[in-house]
Amino acid sequence: MESTIGLLITTLATFITFYSYLLIIRVLLTWFPTINWYNQPFAALSQITDPYLNLFRSIIPPLGGIDFSPILAFLLLNLVGGLLNNLAVGMRFTQGF
Repeated sequence: MESTIGLLITTLATFITFYSYLLIIRVLLTWFPTINWYNQPFAALSQITDPYLNLFRSIIPPLGGIDFSPILAFLLLNLVGGLLNNLAVGMRFTQGF
C-alpha cells in the first residue's frame, strides 16, 4: 500500500514538473505576437495551459497590458510540487531506501 502511495506521489510530482515546463513554454511564446494560437501545436498548448492560467487571471487582471497571473500560477505549482517531492523523499527515507 505504501509503495502504491509513493508511486502516486512521485507520478504527481513528475506531472507537475512537466506541466511547469509547458507553462514556461506558453508564457515565453506570448512574447511573439505573430503566433496564431488557433493553429497546431499552439492550440493544443493553449488548451492544456489556459484553464489553469485562467484561474489566476480572474484573481489578477492584466496591469498596463502585462499579465502577472503566471507568476502566481508558477508559485502555487512550485509549492505543490515541492511538497509532493518532500513527501516522496520522506516516504523513501522511512521505508529504508
